[in-house]
Amino acid sequence: MRILRTFAIVSLCGGFMACTTNQNPQELKEKTARATAELKVNAKAVAAGVREGWSRDKPLDLNTATREQLTALPGITDVEADKVIAGRPYDDPGELVTRRIIPKSKYDKIADQLKAKK
Repeated sequence: MRILRTFAIVSLCGGFMACTTNQNPQELKEKTARATAELKVNAKAVAAGVREGWSRDKPLDLNTATREQLTALPGITDVEADKVIAGRPYDDPGELVTRRIIPKSKYDKIADQLKAKK
């Protein structure tokens, strides 16, 4: 809804500016294209935020999580995510520490965000 509102405001401003100044059609097209491109970027960011919000309260399953989901956890590197994936399956999230995949200090920060479901 916010995106539509923003688009409407940008469109109205663009229309208002076109009426109050003597812009040529090419300038107007370029401004509209820039505004549209910015809205696209903003829409993608909003969608990513919504996805993150939906999954924030749900623990991440170590046995099915993607590399991207694992690296989205605080402090988890690409190398560690690859090790988590290579070490599957897990019976308990604590195995990340006992198998020396990640240090206990990192595990303690993310433990409440993990589960190991078979």
